[in-house]
Parts: sequence; structure tokens; C-alpha cells
Amino acid sequence: MTIEQIKMPQLGESVTEGTISKWLVSAGDKVNKYDPLAEVMTDKVNAEIPSSFSGVIKELIANEGDTLAVGEVICSVEVEGSVSEADEEAPAAQNEADLSSTNALLDATNSKARYSPAVLKLSQEHGIDLNLVQGSGAGGRITRKDILKIVESGQIPKSVQAETPPAKPQAQTAKQSAPVPSIPVGAGDTEIPLTGVRKAIAANMLKSKHEIPHAWTMIEVDVTNLVEYRNMVKDEFKNKEGFNLTFFAFFVKAVAQALKEFPQMNSMWAGDKIVQKKDINISIAVATDDALFVPVIKAADEKTIKGIAREITEYATKVRAGKLTSEDMQGGTFTVNNTGSFGSVQSMGIINYPQAGILQVESIVKRPVVINGMIAVRDMVNLCLSLDHRVLDGLVCGRFLQRVKEILEHTSKENTSIY
Repeated sequence: MTIEQIKMPQLGESVTEGTISKWLVSAGDKVNKYDPLAEVMTDKVNAEIPSSFSGVIKELIANEGDTLAVGEVICSVEVEGSVSEADEEAPAAQNEADLSSTNALLDATNSKARYSPAVLKLSQEHGIDLNLVQGSGAGGRITRKDILKIVESGQIPKSVQAETPPAKPQAQTAKQSAPVPSIPVGAGDTEIPLTGVRKAIAANMLKSKHEIPHAWTMIEVDVTNLVEYRNMVKDEFKNKEGFNLTFFAFFVKAVAQALKEFPQMNSMWAGDKIVQKKDINISIAVATDDALFVPVIKAADEKTIKGIAREITEYATKVRAGKLTSEDMQGGTFTVNNTGSFGSVQSMGIINYPQAGILQVESIVKRPVVINGMIAVRDMVNLCLSLDHRVLDGLVCGRFLQRVKEILEHTSKENTSIY
């Protein structure tokens, strides 16, 4: 018998951690290789972690709700016999690295005190000495719920022999150990735990707003001809193809075409350089009642309007069925958001980090406009662009929006092919 470790995998580019949302197995369960062990959340996506071995679950090291860095052990599996040399070689090297990085923590705690990153972060924020906390998890392990219970009670345990670092002034030490003020909860208030996808969204949005200097601009577009063309062919299209021809597909196609002509817009900030992406992969926002997902239409500039409409429909179906994969979310270079579907006419989107721009397509509304000195009622839409001012300036963004406007205003039966 050998004990093998299952570790948190990297479930996407730039992903450094994952949160265990649900265990699909328990200690003592028999599993086969590739059987799903747990549901894990990263930035806006759910994925399942498969078993790398066939055997019996020995121990679930991480709890539901714990956030672990890529490479951290989440559970162990008891395997009959021994794995092959090829299977052992990589884990052995990784185990050595894991041991060296965790020795300091293990030396400072007893055998039952394996602290998850979520527990460590909460305890540091609230000045809680973990040596004085009685854990309720397996084997006395301290869980996130244990820390939250202490914070809510207001009874913060503190070490009697706490030492003050000689190099730090007393005021700074007091500031670090002071508990964070909590929002008072009154009768009738509802507390909604910040877990799951909402927690990942909050972290990603905070990072984007803190690191990216956002700027904003807007342009009006007359889409009267586009509306007439789409409404003329939508029923025939639905009967023939089996899915809807949405307005949004026309906008995504126009943006993809303009990105090809203005490649600066398809760039990312990389610290000491700007990376201009070759592929034009459009991220689109798909909302559920309590979350937002951003799947990617890859090589959107090479797809027809029909092809884009098909992918929009497929992604919406997958999101609502909970079947969106990590691969579906990877590789986006620019985001287009259909805020108009909720009736919005003007908004400022938060950029999808590390991209350099997000375009909000607002609601199409009939408005009076002046054409050749005459007032006419036209179908108008606002396009609102948020941009990373480290990467993009007003000149290129203005030209990009003008090109998108030109493409959309010339969309018609005579000029545009859906296929």
C-alpha cells in the first residue's frame, strides 16, 4: 500500500489558487482513476478535480470553502501496490518542493493544526492567535467556520506571551492586532455568506480596479438598417438553424473585425512591456441569478455572424446548466458585454483583467435624431468603452469606436452576409 497525494491543479492561465466548493467523495470511498473528487472554483469558473489514481480516499485535507494555492495537497489516496516510475518521478520532485515550502509552518504548529490559506488570512485580518483556537474539523483541524464564529462572537483569543517585534513601534503592532470593524446586523436583515463564484468575482473585480487605471468613452451608433435586416431574416434563420439570430452576434462580429484593423486594442499590460495578442478571442459576459461568467469566442474575426450566434447560444446553455469548463473561459483578449439586454443605456464596465478593454453594448432605443436638417426617429445604441490607460490612449480608442460604428451603420442585406 502507498499513500498518494492529490494536489490543487492549475485550472487556467494566470490561475494561482482554487476554492473547494463541494467534495464529491468522503474518506473511505473507493475511487477509480479519473473519477471526479471535488468541485473547485477559480476566477468565475467551476471545474471538477479528477483522481490521478485508483484506490481508497485516505483523508480529505481541505474543507469545503477552503482556498488553496496551486500545488497544495487537497486529499490523499491509498493505492494498492506501487505506481510506475514515470508516475512517481514528477510527484517526488513536487513533494520535495512542497515540504521545503511548508516546513516553517509545520514546525510552528502541532500535528492537528494544518491551516488553510483561508484560515490564515482570516486569522491575520482579525488578530486571532490560532494556537488558542479549538478546531471543529477532522482531527481537531481549524476551519474557516471556526474563525468566522469567533469573529461574530467578538471574543478574540490572544496569546498571553505575545512578543512585540523590537523593530516595530507599539502603535503599528496595536493596529495589526485590532479586529476589523463589522457591519451591524439588525432585526430583519439578511446575511448572505460570501462564498462560491461571487467570492471569486469580488476578488477579480477588486484586482482589476486597483491595478488598472480605467478611462471611459462612449459613442452613439445608428443601427436602424441593422435592426431592419435582422428582423427581416430572424424567423427564417431560427427555422433553418434551430437557434436565435441575436443582435449581439452582429456587435461581436463588428468588434472582432475592428480589433483586426486596430491591433493595439487587442493588447495586455505585462509590467515592463505591452503584449499585443495575435489571436482575436472575444470574452462575452453571461449572467445567472447570482453570478457572472465570461466564456470566450475564439478566433472571432474568422467566424461568420451565424457561427458567433451559435457559440453565444451554446455558452448561455452551458452556463445555465452548470457545465461551463475552464477551457471555455481561457484565452480572452477583449470583452464585449451585452448590458443592453437589461435595458441599460449607459454604463462603465470594469475591465476583465488582464485585458486592456471592455465594450458595453447598451439597449437599442428609438430616438429622434437630426439627419440633413430634418428630424427622424431612428434605432440608436450607445457603445461604452472602458480602457486601460497604461496600454491605450484616446486617439486609438476613438478611431476604433468610429470603425465599429461604421461597420454597424453599414450592416444591411446588401452589405452583410450572415453566412
